[in-house]
Amino acid sequence: MTGQPEHHRHPIGEPLAEEADALIHPETAVEVPPPEQMSIIARIRQPRTILSILVPLVILAVAVWFNRDDMAKVPGQIAHANGGFVLLAFLIYYLGFPLRGWRWTKLLFGAGYRVLVKDGTEILFLSWLVNCVVPAKLGDIYRAYLLKLNSPVSATKTLGTVFMERILDLIAIAALGLMAGYWYFRNRLFDLPGSVQFIFAFGVVVILALIVALVVMRNFGRRVISLLPLPHRVVDFYDRFEEGVFSSVGLRGLPMLGILTGLIWLTEAMRLYFVTRALGSDLGISGSMFVALVGSLLTAIPFTPAGLGLVEVGMTGVLSTVFRVASPQAAAIVLVDRAISVFSIVLLGSIAYLVSSKPRGGGMRVDELTRIVPEPG
Repeated sequence: MTGQPEHHRHPIGEPLAEEADALIHPETAVEVPPPEQMSIIARIRQPRTILSILVPLVILAVAVWFNRDDMAKVPGQIAHANGGFVLLAFLIYYLGFPLRGWRWTKLLFGAGYRVLVKDGTEILFLSWLVNCVVPAKLGDIYRAYLLKLNSPVSATKTLGTVFMERILDLIAIAALGLMAGYWYFRNRLFDLPGSVQFIFAFGVVVILALIVALVVMRNFGRRVISLLPLPHRVVDFYDRFEEGVFSSVGLRGLPMLGILTGLIWLTEAMRLYFVTRALGSDLGISGSMFVALVGSLLTAIPFTPAGLGLVEVGMTGVLSTVFRVASPQAAAIVLVDRAISVFSIVLLGSIAYLVSSKPRGGGMRVDELTRIVPEPG
């Protein structure tokens, strides 16, 4: 390794065209945004980032104050948690990251780039650090930025693979949540709480909306973009993005992507399952999956970093009203779960950020796979 990105082209067919991408602003002519534009520290110092953290914290503090009698019992609940179950929750949660990295490298392979699972997992983990400290899911953009910074890939196509990954996740969250909820409440389907009925309906709407959005984008997106009075570079940006979205998933690779996605979200459910066991509750696998996926769906709302405030209130509400978990115990479960799924990433991700060469463009091996374009006839 010389410090420069390694790039290997395989002469399988006609070479792909070299691209100069503008990741954030397609109207610019630079290949990657200036470092100060993607600096994590600079983003954290922005007033809107500070507000996105302070406002939900203040709301949570007010909620704790009005429920201070119950909340006073939470530290005792956490102090008596079973450490073995907490450790299991931590380990199985972090098992999900190499699975996520493997899945992303498969999406990148479909888009024409062979990336080592180790490198893909490292970049993905760093992007999760950004999502945990900055709102608006900027970690997804940061992931594409890091891959572009370390190798001569198309950042826009890379962003398309991240977008498809999020689509797969949202469909899986909604579908698995519906199945888990159906299994848990199967003996009282006609007497479901209103909140559960709303979650079920929302899950169905999410699945249908995502499928319709993909169909529309695939069949009409380019036509609509070409009709709008947009600069040529914006149209090119969209073309590469759409190519990354749809080339990353093929019929041959879809079954494995589905299996990996299911395993990834099983680690999320098992994390919460072991946390509930550690704190003296047992929702079962189906109940844990239902609550964990509700929390994950709330993190998709990009107003606060990692859904701060929304997830805590939502998960505590579901645990206490739907599963009849006592309020102090429900709050303790959510706090321990969030300590594993968010605060440990802030801690370990910060260490990874300091020791990794990726944020400084240390380079990595990427094989660009060229495509064979069949001749007419």
